[in-house]
Amino acid sequence: MTELHEAAALGKYDLAEEILSTGLADPNCQDADWSDRTPLHWAAANGHSKMVKLLVAHGARLVLRTEAGWTPVHFAAESGRLGVLRTLHSLHAPMDAPDLYGDVPRRIAEIYGHKACVKFLEIAEIEHRAYCQMAKSKGIQLDEKDEAWEHKKEELLKSKPFSPKKHMKHKMQGKDGEQLPSRK
Repeated sequence: MTELHEAAALGKYDLAEEILSTGLADPNCQDADWSDRTPLHWAAANGHSKMVKLLVAHGARLVLRTEAGWTPVHFAAESGRLGVLRTLHSLHAPMDAPDLYGDVPRRIAEIYGHKACVKFLEIAEIEHRAYCQMAKSKGIQLDEKDEAWEHKKEELLKSKPFSPKKHMKHKMQGKDGEQLPSRK
């Protein structure tokens, strides 16, 4: 964990600002010891909206993922950080990116019982898709993909004894084997 990761996790804004101002710290540095978390993942998980804005202002990418495919939005959803979710949405973070197992942040918020986050994410997903369509129609390039993670995911899926499609089919069946309605 770098000093910037630690400052982001603890919400030490002044320290993070000082570190970033040197230009020597990479706000997109992924910590292999912590499943490829970036400082932005830590700030989102711990509810530090001001830190999220600082990191993004210094080039932190909103689309970077951990080994399991979690974005900063997943971490904010898991910990019930509605303020951070609002901040990430205002910065045009992908609100409906599925992780390695097909779970979107809204599903993570549902699992952890964060009802206000679920309600917000239902709307934010639609708004984000509309924003992406508008940007595409105007020829605006968006940072939508973590290419390194996509490559890792393909390699992982080749080596794992399961496939996300089988996993998703299993998740969508009720206890008696009946097919449940899609979450989409």
